[in-house]
Amino acid sequence: MSPAVNSRPGENRSQADIAYLTLRDLVVTLQLPPGQPVQEEPLTTELGIGRTPFREAVKRLEAEALVAIYPRRGTFVTEVNITDHALIADVRRRLEGHAARRAAERATAEERTDLDALRAEAEGLSDDPPTVMDLDTRVHRAIYRGTHNRYLETTLNHYYNLALRIWYLFADQLPDLSEHVAEHAALIGAVVDGEADRADEVAVRHVDHFEQAIRRVI
Repeated sequence: MSPAVNSRPGENRSQADIAYLTLRDLVVTLQLPPGQPVQEEPLTTELGIGRTPFREAVKRLEAEALVAIYPRRGTFVTEVNITDHALIADVRRRLEGHAARRAAERATAEERTDLDALRAEAEGLSDDPPTVMDLDTRVHRAIYRGTHNRYLETTLNHYYNLALRIWYLFADQLPDLSEHVAEHAALIGAVVDGEADRADEVAVRHVDHFEQAIRRVI
C-alpha cells in the first residue's frame, strides 16, 4: 500500500492527522476496497501508525461515512452506494462553484503560483488513470485551501472523497479521462486570474461533466 498524503507545503501535522490522511487515501483510492475489514494490528505495523492515532483516524472516517464500526464485529470500509452519486453531485455543484469563487478572491500569491504549476501538468496530461486522478485530487484540494475557509474546506473534502471513490471504481470505464481533468486548466486559469464569476461557472460545469460521465457507465 502506498497512499499519497496530500498536505500543505511546510505544514506540520500531528500523528492523528497523518494516520487519518493515510487511511483516508487508502479508502478513497480503493487500496482498502469496499467491505474490507480495517484491521488495527496489521495496518498500524505496515503503515507505521501508532494505535491511538489509528483509532482516532478510524473515528473520523466513520463520521465521514468511509468506514463503519460494528460492535463485536470490527471496522469495515463502507460499500459504495452508486445511487448516492446524484445526491453527492447535487451538493458538490453548489459548493465547488462557491469554493472556486472564494479561491479566486482570496488565494495568496504563493497559492496562485502552485495552482499555475498544476495547470501546466493538466495541459500535458496523458490518459493514465492513476496520474489523472492524482492530479484531479491535487487540483481540487489546492482550490479548497485557497478559499481560506476551514469549514468550507472540510465540507468540500468530505463530499469530494465520496465522489472520488466512485471515480476510482469506474476509472477503467470512463473515456477521455485526460479531457475531464484538462478542464482544470480553465478552472485554474480563472482562479489564478482572480475572475470569480468565471471560476464559479467553470467549477459547476466541471462537476456536471463528471456526473454525466458516471451516469453513462452505471
